[in-house]
Amino acid sequence: MSFIPRAALAVTLLAMVWPAAAEDAMVTSVKRMSLETATAVAQAAIAACREKGVQAGVTVVDRDGIPQVALRDTIAPTITLPISTRKAYAAVRPSEPTAPLGERANSPVGRTEGVVMSTGGLPIQVAGTMLGAVGVSGAPRGETDAECAQAGIDAVLIDLEMSM
Repeated sequence: MSFIPRAALAVTLLAMVWPAAAEDAMVTSVKRMSLETATAVAQAAIAACREKGVQAGVTVVDRDGIPQVALRDTIAPTITLPISTRKAYAAVRPSEPTAPLGERANSPVGRTEGVVMSTGGLPIQVAGTMLGAVGVSGAPRGETDAECAQAGIDAVLIDLEMSM
């Protein structure tokens, strides 16, 4: 057997085995937001709400829905924190904004303790990777909460995209 056919055979065998080896990985790598990134999201969301004249509570949860950062502006009602946490949790699980989830709010899933399916929760996704979610509460309209949440994400989005 000459060198070229052996090399072709080796490449063919490697190509057949490689995908199977990749699928059988015993350890996976999970990307997460740093505390500094989550804090920057929350602070930017608070700043955006202040610009709109709104005192808000903001919660950033990790990809598992566990709160990483929670901030309440100086005179925001105390209820804004639990609501923002529940909005963030509702956004991280299906990986979609909470605004369209309103239809499910009166379903068994919507009545799950710890979930608020109203506008103001947004997932934080970069390059197809779910990193967490941000929830905002305090504005008279959920759309304003969502705008503040988006401002928080936008404040770190380019840096997150560059780090992926």
